[in-house]
Amino acid sequence: MAIAKFGQLTRAAEKLHLSQPALSGQIKALEEALGISLFERTSSGMTLTAGGRTLLGEAEHILGSIQQLKQVAQQLHGRPAGRLSLGTVLDPVTLRLGDFLNRAIETHPLIDIELHQVFSGAALEGVRDGSLDASFFFGAMNDDGVRGEPLRPLVYRVALPAEWKLPQGNTDWNAIAARPWILAPPTSSHRQLAMKLFQTRGVAPVQVIEADNESVILNLIASGVGASIVREELALASAQEGRITIWPGAEMSTRLWFIFGAEREEDPLLEAVRAVLRDVWRQEEAAPA
Repeated sequence: MAIAKFGQLTRAAEKLHLSQPALSGQIKALEEALGISLFERTSSGMTLTAGGRTLLGEAEHILGSIQQLKQVAQQLHGRPAGRLSLGTVLDPVTLRLGDFLNRAIETHPLIDIELHQVFSGAALEGVRDGSLDASFFFGAMNDDGVRGEPLRPLVYRVALPAEWKLPQGNTDWNAIAARPWILAPPTSSHRQLAMKLFQTRGVAPVQVIEADNESVILNLIASGVGASIVREELALASAQEGRITIWPGAEMSTRLWFIFGAEREEDPLLEAVRAVLRDVWRQEEAAPA
C-alpha cells in the first residue's frame, strides 16, 4: 500500500522506517507467496500491475480489519475473562436462565459459561469441592464454607394421583405413608424436604420410588404411580387440569439460591455474573403481573 501510494520504493521505505533492500525483499517474497506480479519496475518508480490493483483493495480491507481488531481489543482490556462452570437445578424458566445467559453474554463477552444439570445435593457438593464455580440451589444453607445470593422462596405441596380419591379432610399420615412415594435421590433437597415432612409427623414412607427430576415425578404422580411433593405452581396447574390432587394442610417452604464458595466471594468472574443475576431478578420481580 505504501509503494502504491508513493510510487517509489525509496519514499515508501522511509515512510515505513525500513531499508530499501528490506522492503524490496518483502515485496519479492509477497509476490512469490501470492504467485502474481504486483508491480512494474520502471526508471521513474513502481506502478501497480492489473493484478496488483485488484489485490490493493483486499490489502486495504485487511489492514482496516486489523485496526478494528485492535480497537475491540482495547475496549475489552480490563474486562473479566475466563471460564465458569455453573450448576443448574429445576427448570430453566424457574431459574430465569435464558435472560441470565443472554445478559451475561452481552455484558461480559470474555466470560465463557458452561452449564451442568445437577441435583441440589450435588450442586452443594460441587461448590464445596470446587468442581463447580457456582450453582443454583434450593434448600437449607447451613454450610459456613458456602455463600449464597437469595433469589426467591419456593413452596412445595403434597401431590397425589387423582384416582386415589382420599377424603379432603383426611389427616391420617400413617395411611398416606403406606402408599408409594416418588422422591429424588437421598442427597437432593427434594428428598430432604419430604422426609422432614414425615419426621415432624412421626412416620416414614414405606415404599420409595426414585426419580431424577421434577417433570418425571409429576408425570408419575399423574400416572397413578405414587405421591410426592411438587412445587406449588406446578402442583396447582396440574390439579386444575385434573391430573393430580393436592392434599390440603401439608405444605413446606424453602428458598432458591445462587451459591458459591466463601473463599471466592471477591472473585472478579463471580462478582460479574452475580451482578448480572441480581439485575435480571430485580427486573423480573419489578415487572407487572
